[in-house]
Amino acid sequence: MNWIKLKQFLWEWRSVWIASPSIAGLVILLRLLGAFQSWEWAAFDQYMRWRPLLPRDPRIVIVGIDEADMRYLNQGYIADGVYAKLLTKLKARQPRAIGLDIYRDVPFEPGHAELVKVFEASDNIIGIQKVVGDRNHEVVAPPPALKRKNRVGANDVIADADNTVRRGLIYLQNNQGETFFSFSLYLALLYLEKENIFPEISETKNSANKNIWKLGKTEFIPLQPNDGSYIRANTNGYQILLNYRGPRGSFETVPLRDVLEDKVPPDWGRDRIILIGSVGESFKDYVFTPHSSGWLSIPQPMSGIEVQANLISQIITSALDAPSLIKSYSEPIEWLWIFFWSGIGGIITWHWRQNRKSSLIKNHKLIAGILNISFLQRSTGFLCATATLFGITYIAFVYGWWLPIVSPLLAFAGSATVITTYIAYTADSIRKIFGRYLSDEVVSTLLESPEGLKLGGKKQQITILTSDLRGFTALSELWSPEEVVLILNIYLEQMLNVITDYQGTVDKFMGDGIVILFGAPVPRENDAERAVACALAMQLAMPAVNEKLEHLGLPVLEMGIGINTGEVIVGNIGSEIHTEYTVIGREMNLVFRIETYSTGNQILISHSTLEAVGKSLLKINEERLVKPKGVKHPIPIYDIAGMGGQYNLFLTKEEEKFLPISQAINIQYSLIEGKQASDKLFTGKLVKISAQGAIIRTDKIQENSLPSPLTNIKLNLICVNEDGAVEISDALYAKVLDKPANNQEFYIRFTFKTPAVAKKLLNLLIDELKKQK
Repeated sequence: MNWIKLKQFLWEWRSVWIASPSIAGLVILLRLLGAFQSWEWAAFDQYMRWRPLLPRDPRIVIVGIDEADMRYLNQGYIADGVYAKLLTKLKARQPRAIGLDIYRDVPFEPGHAELVKVFEASDNIIGIQKVVGDRNHEVVAPPPALKRKNRVGANDVIADADNTVRRGLIYLQNNQGETFFSFSLYLALLYLEKENIFPEISETKNSANKNIWKLGKTEFIPLQPNDGSYIRANTNGYQILLNYRGPRGSFETVPLRDVLEDKVPPDWGRDRIILIGSVGESFKDYVFTPHSSGWLSIPQPMSGIEVQANLISQIITSALDAPSLIKSYSEPIEWLWIFFWSGIGGIITWHWRQNRKSSLIKNHKLIAGILNISFLQRSTGFLCATATLFGITYIAFVYGWWLPIVSPLLAFAGSATVITTYIAYTADSIRKIFGRYLSDEVVSTLLESPEGLKLGGKKQQITILTSDLRGFTALSELWSPEEVVLILNIYLEQMLNVITDYQGTVDKFMGDGIVILFGAPVPRENDAERAVACALAMQLAMPAVNEKLEHLGLPVLEMGIGINTGEVIVGNIGSEIHTEYTVIGREMNLVFRIETYSTGNQILISHSTLEAVGKSLLKINEERLVKPKGVKHPIPIYDIAGMGGQYNLFLTKEEEKFLPISQAINIQYSLIEGKQASDKLFTGKLVKISAQGAIIRTDKIQENSLPSPLTNIKLNLICVNEDGAVEISDALYAKVLDKPANNQEFYIRFTFKTPAVAKKLLNLLIDELKKQK
C-alpha cells in the first residue's frame, strides 16, 4: 500500500520532478557560459555594502598625498629629497613597517642621494614595482636600492571585466615565470614577524595542487577559476578575494604636509604599518571597488593605497584575530544549491495548486482554484521564498561565505514559471473539459466573476427548454448499453451544436432529456425568441440524427419539447460537499409538465413564453388547455409549427391518414402513471392505422377505459398464429391525442415500437394501402 501511495505521489508531482531539474540544469549551463557572472558580481558588491562595516584597523595608517600637499610643496612633482625627509621622520616614530606606494625607479632631483641613503639604512621600508604590464600601464621597475635589499613588492591589482577590484594578490609571476611577493604581503609579514608568526606551507592541497600558505591558524586558500561566481577567471599567481573593511576613508589618513610639519601626535605610527601613497584624484591612482557604487549614488572610487591597506589588514586579521577570508563552496555543492532552489520554486508553486485543489475539489471548483489563486498569496509566497534566499546568502556572506545568489534565484523563478505555465495549460484543458459539462458562459461566470463560486442564487427571468426522447426508456431495455450510449451520443452531438448556435446554456442532462436555459447566467432581451428558435432547429435536426442511426442499423428517434418562461432562482445550489449551477422554482417544474404533453416532433410552449416572443412571430398549430399536476387551474399551452422574422424556421407536417383495418387487431392496454404502467388492464381493438398512430376502440365502456387526452399508455397486440395459438406482442407505447372520436374510440400516436412490432404494423399498413388501390 505504501508503494502504491509512493507511486501515486511521484506521478502527481511528476511536473516538479521534470521541470525543476531541467530548469536547474539550464541555469547551471548558462552560468558555466558566464551569462550571470556580472549579475553575481553586482550581488556580491551589494552584500559588501549592506553588511555592517568593520571597525577601523588601528594597526594601519596612511600618509596621503593630495592636491593640497602639492600646493604646499609649490611644485608639480615630489622630489626624492621630500620623501627622504618624510621617511626619516616616520622612522623616528618606530613603526613596524613603512610601505612606499610610490614608483621610484628613476631619480627625481633634488635629494635622490639622500633617499638612497634612507633606503640603504632601513630594513622595514618596502617599495613597489609593477610586475605585469597591461594595456594602460607598462612594467615599472623597483627602486634599485630597495631591490638590492630585497625589500620590494608588487603593487599590481586585478580588475574584473567590469573594472572593479575584488581580488588581491599574495604573490604573482611575471611573463618569464618569476615569482614576486605582493607589496601588501611583504608589509603584513613584517608586522606579523613581531608577533612571531611566520608563513608556513599547509599540508592541504587545493584542486590545482598548489601549495597553500598558512599564517597563524588560517590557511589562505587560493582562488580558483570558477570559485564563487567567477567563470574561467584568470587566477595566475596566488589570489584571494578582497574582504574590504569599508568604503573610501576606512583607514586613518593624515596629509603629507602634517607629517613634514610635525603636526601629528608624537606616538602616531608607533608599532604600526605606515603606508605612503597618493589619495588625490588628480594623481589617477584610483580603482573601483564593491563599495564604489550604490543604487542611487555616483560611483566613488578608492585610492590604490587604500586597496593595499585593505589587503594588508585582511592578512593580519586572519593571522592574528579570526579568519577574514571570503570563501566559496566547490562547484558540485553550488550546483546542488541551485538544484535545491529550483526544487523549492517548483514545490511551492505546485503545492499552492494542490492546496487549492484539496479544498475546492469537494465542491467542484478545482478550475477556479487553479485559475484564481490570489495575487496576494502568490506574491507573499514568492516574496517569502526570495527573502529567505537573500537572507541565507546574506548571513552566509557576513560570516565569510560567498554563495551564488542570482543563479538560484533565476532557477527558483524559472521553475515556478514553468510550473505555473504548466498549471495554466492544464487548467485551460480542464476548463475545456469543464465546458463539456457546462456552457462557456457558465464556466466563465463561475471562474471569472468574483461572486461566481459563492453558494446561493438570485431571482432572474429566464426561458427554460426541456426536451425528451419518446420511448427511450423502453428502447434502452432492448439494446445493449454500448448501443444505447452510441444512440445518445449521436443525438446529443447534433443537439448540442444547435444549442450552441442559439447561445443556450445546458443546465443538465437527464438520461435522454436535456434542460437548456436561455437568460442564465447572462440575460439577453431575446431569450424567449432564441429558445423557441432553438427548439425548432432541434426538431429540424432530427432527420439528420435518424439518418445516421438508420445507417448504423439503430432505431430512429422522436423528440418532444416543452418551453416555459418565468422567474426562477439561478445560482450555485447545494453545499460545500456538492454544488451545481442550476435553477429552481415553480417555472422549472412547470416546463417539465408541459413537455410531458408533447408528442414526437412536437413543441409546446407556455402562455408566458408566447407573450415574451409575441404571437405575431409564431405559427401555432393549436391551443389547448391542460391541468398539470400541482397546478390549481387549467393553463393554455401552444403547439408551435414555426417562427418567422430573422429565424424563419418552420416544421413540415404531413397530413396523417388513418386507414381502416379489414380485420381489427385485438389489444390490451394500461395507463401509465408517472413512469410506471398501471396493473389494471383494458381490452380493445386496433381499428384504424396510420404511419405514426392508430385509432383504438374499447370493447366496452369501463370505468377509466377511455384515457384522458395526452395520457401515455402501454399496449400489446393480441394475435392468433397459424397454429391457432394466441400470441401477445412486445409492448408498444403511445400517447393519447386530443382529437375528437366516437364514444368508444380514441386516437393514439406511437412513442415507441420494438423492431418486430414496427415491422408488423408497417406490413399491415402496406396491406391496407394495397387493398384500397
